[in-house]
Amino acid sequence: METVFTRIRDKQIPACWIYEDDQCFVILDHNPIVKGHCLVISKDPTPTLETTPDSRLAHMILVAKKVDAKLRACLNCDATNIVINNGPAAGQEVPHLHIHVIPRYQSSSMAISFTHEPYKPGEMADLEGRLKL
Repeated sequence: METVFTRIRDKQIPACWIYEDDQCFVILDHNPIVKGHCLVISKDPTPTLETTPDSRLAHMILVAKKVDAKLRACLNCDATNIVINNGPAAGQEVPHLHIHVIPRYQSSSMAISFTHEPYKPGEMADLEGRLKL
């Protein structure tokens, strides 16, 4: 399946490359939330976590860890968001697994915000029983 990321991988679309190995590559996001926002992208265009081999996913998270360290060292950021939008309902725009590594600063007002949906009585215990692995 061709995606914008396979076209970047194949050098058909220019990008700022940070890292590459046999399983993934890292580029600067062209539409960053914060300058330095990187994408760790699987070379094989599997769309989501469940379609990605465990060994590749494990490798990609280790690469994301290296990107995190480099961002902290070079940009002096205080933290990072490590994000996978896993499917369209989660905000995934490109059906090709990628991990966002986003620099964050204590002084910045920008933060990822989630709404909260409280449980009704008994719902949490019910879900606990249904979701146990």
